[in-house]
Amino acid sequence: MSVPILFNRQLVRLHRDRAVSHMQEMQDVVERCADQLLGRLDDVQRSFANALEIGGRGIIGPALQARGINTISADLSHKLVAINQGKSCVCMDEEMLPFAAESFDLVIAHFNLHWVNDLPGALMQIRNILRPDGLFLAAVPILPTLSLLRTIMTEAEIEHYGGASPRISPFPDLRACAELMQRAGFALPVVDKEKLDLVYRSAAALFRDLRFSGETNALVEGKKNLTHHSFWVHCLEKLEQQDELAVPLHFAVLTGWAPDVSQPQPLKPGQFSMSLENVF
Repeated sequence: MSVPILFNRQLVRLHRDRAVSHMQEMQDVVERCADQLLGRLDDVQRSFANALEIGGRGIIGPALQARGINTISADLSHKLVAINQGKSCVCMDEEMLPFAAESFDLVIAHFNLHWVNDLPGALMQIRNILRPDGLFLAAVPILPTLSLLRTIMTEAEIEHYGGASPRISPFPDLRACAELMQRAGFALPVVDKEKLDLVYRSAAALFRDLRFSGETNALVEGKKNLTHHSFWVHCLEKLEQQDELAVPLHFAVLTGWAPDVSQPQPLKPGQFSMSLENVF
């Protein structure tokens, strides 16, 4: 089955390369999101020896090393992964993981899987490189992130060009994330929803942060020719009309385990010792 190509991966890499020089401006947001993943790890009552962190932006890798976990940091962007100075680093494509089966007992992906064309395939590869009973943690932006911006830009497209072309990456919802984890074969999958409240003083500041974080448009089907100045003026004016330019970041925290015989197994039909009628 052919995989639909939604994203220009070369453009994604260029955007992430560009974001390196602005990491300091985005440090607070990156750290607050990373804390959500590391907090989940702190709740796990077991130790990990070898970890792979993908897209950690210089935050996740050092935190894992400080916990005594031998860590390899990886990213599509050579410049971005290189900020993990003195650590084991690999520049790689998340769609083709260059690791042998059962290489790690922990894999953490931090806000990078939403730019992968074959997300089900990437999740299956991650499960494959995990040792039995290995842990996978990931943070993925979900709907309704950037819903206000998406609506305003779509309306402006229709007004100026008579039709709409995609300008914002499509995000999954919480249910889709859960289905993807099950489809990839993870055991004991859990998907939690988190929200980081972000409020901007101006629309220009919002667009700046999207650029500084490497999250600008990389859709293959995006508009190819130059956008007229009046389009951007329209978008900025509509955004500035908001009483408060709140742009909350909604994201899912995915947790799953590589299958192992030691894990709790669901009972088969007929094995239950109590009827649901007696519970409710």
